Amino acid sequence: METIIIIIFLAGYLAITLEHNLKIDKLIPALAMMAILWAMIALAHLDVFEVNAQLKELEPTHIDEILLHHLGKTAEILVFLLGAMTIVEIIDYFDGFATIKGYIKTRSKRKLLWIFSILAFILSAIIDNLTATIVLITILQKVIKDRETRLWFAGLIIINANAGGAWSPIGDVTTTMLWIAGKVEAGSLVLHVLLPSIVCMIIPTMIASRFKAFSGQVDIEEKQEGSKSKYGPTMLYLGLGAIVFVPFFKTITHLPPYVGMMLSLAVVATFAEIYSNAKFSISSAIDEDHHEASHHSPVHSALTKIELPSILFFLGILLAVAALESLGILFNYAESLNEAIPQRDIVVMLLGIGSAVIDNVPLVAASMGMFSEGPDHPLWHFIAYSAGTGGSMLIIGSAAGVVAMGMEKIDFFWYLKKIAWLAFVGFVGGGLVFIALRDFVL
Repeated sequence: METIIIIIFLAGYLAITLEHNLKIDKLIPALAMMAILWAMIALAHLDVFEVNAQLKELEPTHIDEILLHHLGKTAEILVFLLGAMTIVEIIDYFDGFATIKGYIKTRSKRKLLWIFSILAFILSAIIDNLTATIVLITILQKVIKDRETRLWFAGLIIINANAGGAWSPIGDVTTTMLWIAGKVEAGSLVLHVLLPSIVCMIIPTMIASRFKAFSGQVDIEEKQEGSKSKYGPTMLYLGLGAIVFVPFFKTITHLPPYVGMMLSLAVVATFAEIYSNAKFSISSAIDEDHHEASHHSPVHSALTKIELPSILFFLGILLAVAALESLGILFNYAESLNEAIPQRDIVVMLLGIGSAVIDNVPLVAASMGMFSEGPDHPLWHFIAYSAGTGGSMLIIGSAAGVVAMGMEKIDFFWYLKKIAWLAFVGFVGGGLVFIALRDFVL
């Protein structure tokens, strides 16, 4: 029966990987796989276990209890992501991200490359790599008219956004998963992964800056467009500050991160409603024919734009992996892997390379069930780095790459030929720095 379960999981996994070929949204096989796996466990009355990390063994439990346990852990991640996505959409409602474009004054392609690279690295650590990529490519389309040049910039944005998301507990779904699961602490993650991530950013950017594609100047509009709303800059800084506040809230209160994110969302939403009402009051005073129905709540508007398909995909894949974990399959596989490849660093680097082909969310979810190291162990930091940055090696290997591919119609093979090797060099360079820091410094 376990063999059949593994086959079903691999079939669902393959359907997720071939999403673009099959033209079926990956949430569909993820949800189907999750439901079928748990149904088979229930109907066949298979024994389920909970991994005891301290004793490094499996403890028998009941299916209702283990399913509720995994659902609770998954819900923490999903509620956290919902809060973060809503805050980002509220910022966008006030056109807050247009403020960033106002800081771009130079015409030099080389300087623009470094500006966009640094912005991608920093923004992705705050608003996650997917959103940072969307924001920066939107700005890129307004700044650079030549499409071929934009493709090169987009490729480097993908690499640097993924590098920036790897060192922040709120910068990538995988690091958020590890953080919420208690595998890493925010401060320790930054301490161990920041420098390797910087190296992962600097090496490809420095090499690319010597390319002909980044020589010369670009034509930039003399008149820079600011935010369409006068509250745009305020909401941008308030929203980013509210998201950054969450790790501090968790450290002080020791409550799960989603609680702090809900508080941050409440604060941002309050100011959004106040500013929206103020704008409505002014417009109503000018035009008395306005009706209350014409006033749209920015919070309601933001909630309609968040990516629910992504939320449902995470629900499906995390609970599907949890099914394998509950059966003890991942635990036993990890034991076999440790015997075959005793060097953990090689295993984790292979995990990172694998994330370029296979979605990094299920890979990290599987690793959480495979390895039983305690909280804040260097292994988890290395997994965060590898899974976060390894996906840059293929354009379909990360959410940032997929969204950039859609926005700029980037060809898979163009990226493979021009950008993949830069991502690989940065990935390996950062990985070696991580190992050196872990073994000789920290």
